[in-house]
Amino acid sequence: MESHNVNNSLSLDMEKDQEKTFDYSKRAQWLRAAVLGANDGLVSTASLMMGVGAVKKDAKTMILSGFAGLVAGACSMAIGEFVSVYSQYDIEVAQMKRERGGEIEKEKLPSPMQAAAASALAFSIGAIVPLLAAAFVKDYQVRIGVIVAAVTLALVMFGWLGAVLGKAPVVKSSARVLIGGWLAMAVTFGLTKLIGTHGIS
Repeated sequence: MESHNVNNSLSLDMEKDQEKTFDYSKRAQWLRAAVLGANDGLVSTASLMMGVGAVKKDAKTMILSGFAGLVAGACSMAIGEFVSVYSQYDIEVAQMKRERGGEIEKEKLPSPMQAAAASALAFSIGAIVPLLAAAFVKDYQVRIGVIVAAVTLALVMFGWLGAVLGKAPVVKSSARVLIGGWLAMAVTFGLTKLIGTHGIS
């Protein structure tokens, strides 16, 4: 009898440990997704602003293009996440109905609205970095330099966070994120400059 109680106690402890591990794993996945969303907002908005800045040097045009990129990107991310998570929601509801005879545990289901809001917020946090960097600088050359510096710092930070949450090598991960961001800005700037100078009369 005593042995049976000990076994039950061990089983309960193991179940609790598994629940904790799963909970931490789930949180880490959410945080990593948020970091990736922020990185997406940072790179796409900065690249858009650099591209527009290649042919239009005034601050107002660059900032308006960046703001439009922020709004469009956040909406796109939110809608995409909402549709994706709602599909997952429908699948899990159908599975619960099959396995539990119609009983649905709502607390275990994903929230499409929360996922959409989190995705839009993460994108916006990243996108605001180049906008703030450009907002208070009138000189064109200095503005470009400030944007690149601010984006570089943010890329390193996001790369480090993503590596820590994904348990990947920090230096390699940060370097990949940084080089990828630089490349995106450089390609967008260069191609827009080329088309703006020679391609459109």
